[in-house]
Amino acid sequence: MRIVLGVGGGIAAYKACSLLRHFSEAGHDVTVVPTASALHFVGEATWAALSGKPVSTDVWTRVHEVPHVRLGQEADLVVVAPATADLLSKAAHGMADDLLTTTLLTARCPVVLAPAMHTEMWLHPATVANVATLRSHGVHVIDPASGRLTGADSGPGRLPEPAEIAALCEDLLADAGSGHPSQAGEATSLAGRRVVVSAGGTHEPLDPVRFIGNRSSGKQGIALAQVAAERGAQVVLVTANVTLPVPAGVDQVRVETTLELEAAVRKSAVDADVVVMAAAPADFRPAHALGSKLKKSGDAGLTLELVQNPDIVAGLVAARDGARAPIIVSFAAETGDANGSVMDHARAKFARKGSDLQVVNEVGVHKTFGQDESTVHLLRRGTDEVTTVGPESKRVVAAAVWDAVRELLDTV
Repeated sequence: MRIVLGVGGGIAAYKACSLLRHFSEAGHDVTVVPTASALHFVGEATWAALSGKPVSTDVWTRVHEVPHVRLGQEADLVVVAPATADLLSKAAHGMADDLLTTTLLTARCPVVLAPAMHTEMWLHPATVANVATLRSHGVHVIDPASGRLTGADSGPGRLPEPAEIAALCEDLLADAGSGHPSQAGEATSLAGRRVVVSAGGTHEPLDPVRFIGNRSSGKQGIALAQVAAERGAQVVLVTANVTLPVPAGVDQVRVETTLELEAAVRKSAVDADVVVMAAAPADFRPAHALGSKLKKSGDAGLTLELVQNPDIVAGLVAARDGARAPIIVSFAAETGDANGSVMDHARAKFARKGSDLQVVNEVGVHKTFGQDESTVHLLRRGTDEVTTVGPESKRVVAAAVWDAVRELLDTV
């Protein structure tokens, strides 16, 4: 694939070297287009050495090839990292005073902007308005991460990790290659919405060392949070024992047990438009958690007394008191048995819980939990229609779930 990597004039320009290396090692043809300011941070020789190609720096080089038009027209993806406040402003208003901004104006492929700037600049009303405008044009603007900035400052405005930017870019390229490119309005399909997503698996303590848990890694919940944020939503991600990095721009709430998960989701769901319960809460917990480590006692076995945990989804549905908001999405991780198939159990659970949309997947050893790909079946309230997605990446599954949620939001 042909990628144009634009580099803005910010201190984070050095991180774009890692992004360039990822693209090159993945076999992509990368043309680096740094701004004049960017070359003060990373020199032209570095970009040429890493890309293996001459570096395009201005509209006057190789004029006969009309680079200010050709680069954007021929690209399969344009990504700018870092995108400064100045670049965001120029791109939002269609300004084209150098090679990078003219490329952005002529590009008809997916465009990804990864902002990096000081917190005050990112939160300034002008920048907020520019980001909203860009997203309304179908541009994928990644929210910056929070952390250490230039000097002693800290806060939102840090460039997301190159690996995170690269993953989004690879997914967009895969969408384009599959013949199902993202729709132009997708980038803003959740703009102004507040969503809550849960991820991971709960741990129910038996003693200070041991717990009852499950195999959920939280990958699907994190993918759901990331796609929602990219589509413009304000996202709260409630994580149960998740060790994976949380997407930039997402507010994280950490929990351990099912009771903690229930409390955090209920609190976060106040005024939410959508709640997606992708976490895998334990159905049971020990009736009494010991204060000290349980010791072996000869050859005797161990009998545990378990009590049932609350049904979080059913509780959320009941709390709506007849209202249709928030939209509630449940997950059904099932195995078939002598009493029915995966779908038999999933349909019964869907009827019992009362959620608006249910995501069904078959689980087990080497199935779904911890895997990078899944096959899911989407069940919608009030219809017998089943939509199957996969086997696909967690991100593709997440996009399909949010597409279905968007349709439900349009009816509320």
